[in-house]
Amino acid sequence: MQHWIFLSIAIISEVIATSCLKAAEGFTRFWPSLVVVVGYLLAFYLLSLTLKTIPVGVAYAIWSGVGIVLIALSGWLFLGQSLDIPAVIGLALIVAGVFVINVFSRTVSH
Repeated sequence: MQHWIFLSIAIISEVIATSCLKAAEGFTRFWPSLVVVVGYLLAFYLLSLTLKTIPVGVAYAIWSGVGIVLIALSGWLFLGQSLDIPAVIGLALIVAGVFVINVFSRTVSH
């Protein structure tokens, strides 16, 4: 169960770091840049702990899939970016893929 907590926090850390990249303005602004660096360091560290239990392909698929959806939602909610119907369908397919991996794959440790 602990590996799922690590993976969840890794995903959240990565999403926060990625969301702050624009505000960091090419690492010229200190506080947003610090959030980016610390967020990515925490994300990769926790992902590495997750890999002790979950196979790398499965962990990365979940990490990147959920991260993509959360980043798209973050851009839509906080940066005023639009999501058209094809984008929403694509995001739904990513969510469906993560669901299939978690529910049906025998390579995932539950």
